[in-house]
Amino acid sequence: MILEVQDLRLAFGGVRAVDGLSFSVGEGEIVSVIGPNGAGKTSAFNCVSGFYKPTGGAVRLAGEEVTGRRPSAIAARGLARTFQNLRLFGELSVLDNVRAGTHLWLKQSALDALLHTPRYRASEDQSTDEAQKWLDFVELRGDRTGLVRHLPYGEQRRVEIARALARRPKLLLLDEPAAGLNHGEKAELLALVRRIQKLGVAIALIEHDMGLVMEVSERIVVLNFGREIADGPPDDVRRNPAVVEAYLGRDADDEVHASGTGCAGEGVDHA
Repeated sequence: MILEVQDLRLAFGGVRAVDGLSFSVGEGEIVSVIGPNGAGKTSAFNCVSGFYKPTGGAVRLAGEEVTGRRPSAIAARGLARTFQNLRLFGELSVLDNVRAGTHLWLKQSALDALLHTPRYRASEDQSTDEAQKWLDFVELRGDRTGLVRHLPYGEQRRVEIARALARRPKLLLLDEPAAGLNHGEKAELLALVRRIQKLGVAIALIEHDMGLVMEVSERIVVLNFGREIADGPPDDVRRNPAVVEAYLGRDADDEVHASGTGCAGEGVDHA
């Protein structure tokens, strides 16, 4: 397993945001984490990636326990993520935003940068080439030399994913990657996620678009009030009475309408 989460707990005062959550992601697997707003999905991702320190439980990445470590230390073990709200450097170019993701593995010292040594110049060229490669991979259509904030929202999403991939992760966490995208952009996102999987990168995503979730996921973990209430293949999960009641909020007879069959973006969005 690339990711193992065991009995994870996170409390804010008297509120239990994550309450005994356990799940795993295998190498090269696509796992979606779904649930109503406030179910603890992003809080769990924040614990896994080091942005929150859990109050209990364990997180293992590639067999090594990383519970409570700093985000940079966890990233160095092979984890990258995107956020529900874009976190790009608006005053930097598209290319420089993605180049920022390469600095995790570039071999240069502060002295190299200060003196502009041959090693520094070589690593900067390598960083640029790597950034261009990932922008090609996500099929960015906009200007790469202009400020990233001038790109349309959907293109900015691609830049954020490209920057995460530039870290060369083993596991990629995507937090609501389809938020704000139109129907065509969601279909392109679905294709992109599958291309990422073909690289051997495992993917865990939080998503409210049930069409995309049912289409792309090999396994789905469902949370409610910080607890796991289901974990299994899409067909099993969407027929689970506890999921229908807690997440879809409708009678089991109506579950077929929320199954999200067809192309990405169809179905019910319970944001």
